[in-house]
Amino acid sequence: MKLQTTQVYIPPGVIDLGLGNPAPRLLPLDLLQQSAQACFERKDPSCLQYGAESGDGYFRRALSAFLGRRYGFPVDADSLFITAGASSGLDLLCSLYTRPGDVIFVEEPSYFLALRIFADHGLRLVSVRTDEAGLVIEDLTQKLRRFRPRLLYIIPTYQNPSGQTLSQERRERLARISREHDLMIIADEVYHFLNYSGLPPRPLAGYTQETRIVSLNSFSKILAPGLRLGWIQADKSIIRRLSLCGLLDSGGGMNPFVSALVRSLLENGKLDAHIARLKSVYAERIPIVEAALRKYLPDAVYTRPQGGYFFWVRLPGIDTQRLQEQAQAFKVDIRPGVRFSSRKGMNEYFRLCFAYYEADEIKRGIRRLGKCLQSMGQP
Repeated sequence: MKLQTTQVYIPPGVIDLGLGNPAPRLLPLDLLQQSAQACFERKDPSCLQYGAESGDGYFRRALSAFLGRRYGFPVDADSLFITAGASSGLDLLCSLYTRPGDVIFVEEPSYFLALRIFADHGLRLVSVRTDEAGLVIEDLTQKLRRFRPRLLYIIPTYQNPSGQTLSQERRERLARISREHDLMIIADEVYHFLNYSGLPPRPLAGYTQETRIVSLNSFSKILAPGLRLGWIQADKSIIRRLSLCGLLDSGGGMNPFVSALVRSLLENGKLDAHIARLKSVYAERIPIVEAALRKYLPDAVYTRPQGGYFFWVRLPGIDTQRLQEQAQAFKVDIRPGVRFSSRKGMNEYFRLCFAYYEADEIKRGIRRLGKCLQSMGQP
């Protein structure tokens, strides 16, 4: 009997180009071993107790200093709430701020597993268009005249799946809309630190004071997803409501032990060095993926990603859901665009991740995909 040890099982010999996981060889066992040793040497058993509702104070202070360095503006530790990853933060926000049947706005396309969380809460999804500069504000304002959404969910930087980044001008307009319409905006910013070409615009975390903008973030993409550790940054009124919810009243704050393990990596700068390493490795793969796309999928349309994990590839005239089915015989997998659409569109698109596999394996997977297309009568 084979015991499954990770969330996704990849059959032997298959190259899953759609998998949005970090590279296994870049998961930092050595750093976490050192950090655990530093934690145990503190001889403080409080990390094994029920945690403070908003998260351990020492950890939040270290996290606020780390974020201040990365963002370029001060971050108040009291504006932070520790979660068991971005998904748990999103689920908690839905539990506290929505009810079944409520309308919420999402980008088109959007992160398909967030759409699953919204479905679990019985929410009605209304999509808002995007373009190369992110969410189209004119479409948002038009829909605000027709609907009274409970919230807007957006991935503003190196979006999953499209790789788009919301422009600085649109971020400022979005902050004004949040104030004027009393609209909660949940900004999933887990890719913000993975920039490969220039600096990203000011994070929406920088607009949280005196607005209803809530920034979700996580250590999954910049350290290791198995830690199940993340944070919410928001106005203190929202942090207060999160901290007073029944879930935490019963179980205490989320992940106090793992927070204690990660704390020293924030304090000693080793997480900064690790992020620099990730950026170097991932950036080197992008031109290799581009060359393979040009060679094996010459009709593919895409924009070169400036950060994050993904190419968002369009194959004109191809139903990528059918392509995924046919690709099984060629031992390659993708994520078809329809999975990222709240209105069952995006049929000619698929998501290609360059984070999980080494460059040679990605090239081999794209070559297999090209052979699959040829077998379907495509050039």
